Amino acid sequence: MTPRPFTIRVPDAVLDDLRARLARVRWPDEIPGEPWRYGTDLAYMKSLVGYWRDRYDWRAQEVELNARRQFTVALGGIDLHFIHEPGVGPRPMPLLLSHGWPGSIVEFRRLVPMLTDPARFGGDPADAFTVVAPSLPGYTFSFQPNQTRFSVPQMADLFATLMTDVLGYARFAAQGGDWGAFVTSYLGAAHADKLVGVHVNLLAVPRDRGAPAATPAPDERAYLEELDHWLREETGYQAIQGTKPQTLAYGLTDSPVGLAAWIVEKFRAWSDCDGDVERRFDKDTLLTNVMLYWVTGAINSSFWPYYARNHSPWPITARQPVTAPAAYAAFPKEILHPPRAWVSRVYTDLRRWTEMKSGGHFAALEEPAALAEDVRAFFRAFR
Repeated sequence: MTPRPFTIRVPDAVLDDLRARLARVRWPDEIPGEPWRYGTDLAYMKSLVGYWRDRYDWRAQEVELNARRQFTVALGGIDLHFIHEPGVGPRPMPLLLSHGWPGSIVEFRRLVPMLTDPARFGGDPADAFTVVAPSLPGYTFSFQPNQTRFSVPQMADLFATLMTDVLGYARFAAQGGDWGAFVTSYLGAAHADKLVGVHVNLLAVPRDRGAPAATPAPDERAYLEELDHWLREETGYQAIQGTKPQTLAYGLTDSPVGLAAWIVEKFRAWSDCDGDVERRFDKDTLLTNVMLYWVTGAINSSFWPYYARNHSPWPITARQPVTAPAAYAAFPKEILHPPRAWVSRVYTDLRRWTEMKSGGHFAALEEPAALAEDVRAFFRAFR
């Protein structure tokens, strides 16, 4: 279990094939009506693909990604890819940083330096972290065809082994969003003895109406309305990825435009962008995230947590709660906002709840400075 240095090097043949596919894209028609109402907007996709084909520079993005110290290690039957960036400070705390779907380590490009070298951004060097940021098992550079698939609990168990047995950290902090928040929360439930604490920007609270009070509190009523809308209008992707992921994988593995349309729609729908996806993410960021799925062919494997979740019990419940000290950063455009009373049943040692001023589901990309400061503030008490 000795980590090996890793450098991203995409073969020219893969890029040549991509350019050929982008040059001969076959466009669908579009349902008349409001742009984006029925899915990814055709005019926007034509603009994005034109940029991808004629102006996007993968090699420049590759150089930027390779500025981070990267490794792979044989673990759990796969080669797990991870960033391991040392902190610049007197006693950097080890911090496991976990992304989700349809994200990647691209989400952490601005966040990691803020965590490892806070003094560079006007902070206190005593708040520095040594950051370990894996590509989730089965995602991008943690994927090889036909390898073992991993559920959220299995990912958490693998990351606990990475941090303790491979990297030698007896105890560590953890932060995550999307599936990364579920992985982080499961660590705080199943491996609390190894955790300093957990910080999440999405809560792994069961998504069901349960048995609401006869007279719900205002925050409970608002959440139930929000949840009803989410389940009715925003979970189509979960239904196919959680039931017949193999079928969807043919189209998204064969068509870069199909892959980009599937992913970019989520960056628009789940972010604090007021309907303009490039208000939060420039084309280079959107495309580099898509590229990590394209060049590795990992989209099919990345669906697996949805299938595993759909065919097994909810991983975090009041019966198996998060007992590690916990913090939550509540970004206003996050997909769901469970009431604090409900959250406390699952996160039994909830010590910090921060209402953020702006930002959405992709907090590390949308509001990296605010997220970094909240992470530093929470873990400062444990140093």
